[in-house]
Amino acid sequence: MYGSLLWSSPGEEIVFAAVTVLVAGLMRGFAGFGSAILMAPILAILMGPAHMVPLVSCLELPMGAMLFFGVRKDVDWHFVGPLSVMSMLAMPFGVWLLFSLDADLLTRIVSVIVLAFVAILISGWRYRGPRPLGLTLGIGGVSGAMMATTSVGGPPVLLYMLAANLPAARVRANIVTYYLVTGVVLITLVMLASPTGLAAMVDAVLLLPIILLGSWVGSRLAGRASEGLYRAIAYAFLAVAGLIGLFG
Repeated sequence: MYGSLLWSSPGEEIVFAAVTVLVAGLMRGFAGFGSAILMAPILAILMGPAHMVPLVSCLELPMGAMLFFGVRKDVDWHFVGPLSVMSMLAMPFGVWLLFSLDADLLTRIVSVIVLAFVAILISGWRYRGPRPLGLTLGIGGVSGAMMATTSVGGPPVLLYMLAANLPAARVRANIVTYYLVTGVVLITLVMLASPTGLAAMVDAVLLLPIILLGSWVGSRLAGRASEGLYRAIAYAFLAVAGLIGLFG
């Protein structure tokens, strides 16, 4: 399929998709994460998981590249490197699941993952144990498979990174870099496997200016807006997205 699925949709769905992408960009620019988690359940409903995964991948990659230039000096490559490699090795299995499982089931799985992630964040729970290489590789593998199946591979890695006793700038840099490095491989795999891969690329080009604008504004707000207020708003948006995906 070569044409745009987005612009063949009803007008209200186009507006819904555009607003979703804008808010996702704001979240990504401010905190370094949250965009895929917000977009996945809503775009899965609008276009189906098989189209959503390559579309989200296409949107994430240029946004991640733009953010990387601002954080590249703070990256801990000794941590991000092994995590990313294991994630990429697990992605082919995730792609197989994407095209083997029922679309409605996948949409609900995405939504449950998002809601569970929000609940964990709100609870304040953080992993406080050791971080041996084996655990890092295991989390990378789980994240990579989830990312290829649902585009929502962030929660295991995010909880692992956010629990580290590191400066906020280092954590944000690691998150941005992980998404960028793994996104290059993910987008290649899903574009080759998805029957709507080219259509997803067309839709991504149409939505890209919106998400880049949101990301740019969000990055300007980082460090200026109240973190408590931002987190409350972010959690609310993520919860709404998850509920929409779960109940339609």
